[in-house]
Amino acid sequence: MAAGAKRIEYIGDAVLIEGDCLEILPALGRVDHLIADPPYEDELHEAIGRIRRNDGQQMIQSLGFDGVNASRSKIAAMSVAVCSGWVILFTLAEGVREWRDNLQAAEAKFDTTCFWVKPDSAPRFNGQGPARGAECFVTAWAGTGYRSWNAGGKRGVYTHCVNGSSRHGAHPTEKPVSLMRELLGDFTNQGQTILDPFMGSGTTGVAALQLGRRFIGIELDPGYFDIACKRVREAWKQPRLFDEPKPAKPVNGNLFDGGAA
Repeated sequence: MAAGAKRIEYIGDAVLIEGDCLEILPALGRVDHLIADPPYEDELHEAIGRIRRNDGQQMIQSLGFDGVNASRSKIAAMSVAVCSGWVILFTLAEGVREWRDNLQAAEAKFDTTCFWVKPDSAPRFNGQGPARGAECFVTAWAGTGYRSWNAGGKRGVYTHCVNGSSRHGAHPTEKPVSLMRELLGDFTNQGQTILDPFMGSGTTGVAALQLGRRFIGIELDPGYFDIACKRVREAWKQPRLFDEPKPAKPVNGNLFDGGAA
């Protein structure tokens, strides 16, 4: 079993690992790309407990996990070390510069900041200013040679509703499957291995399997891990969203062969 792993589930072309990614990442082999939604910046966590709604409804008091500020530099360094291609990390606008600086300090080639526009995002419940209608994600190249992606000169703006038909709803920062499919289609290729060290409820894993990518997901919370296993297992049972046959080459050493990582 991988160092730091409490449980490992093998589901088709996916390997799901329960545990702390900061303990597990050093034991993994290299992957093609890393796409993740780390915890939000401390500033948002601190603000959540102070938000009051003007409609009389109860506001969420906690996201259930700590802010990222103290661990950001370590996450950036480990992400670059394990990745042979794109490192893509979701963040609030307040965290963009810090992520850029930390990724560059880890010798990745910072590329750009992209935006996920949310047409149905929640309003500002206390009515004291504009609500957030978009979320950022930073992109950096951790591989050798020139950056490579599939979308030509496409703008880095992705528009997807938060509350689509595929939304599970158990995780407070769940990303739409449609958004993750578009990102995977633009930044990755069929047969490549995608790592998500902050897997949450498994949305990136669902999208990866749908598009013929291999997936490694790490999640610390056992409840979210169970949800991710269920969603990924169900996705593996469904028809893939591509026509070409999947390559059968081994990926990441013996991890996909059911052996110890």
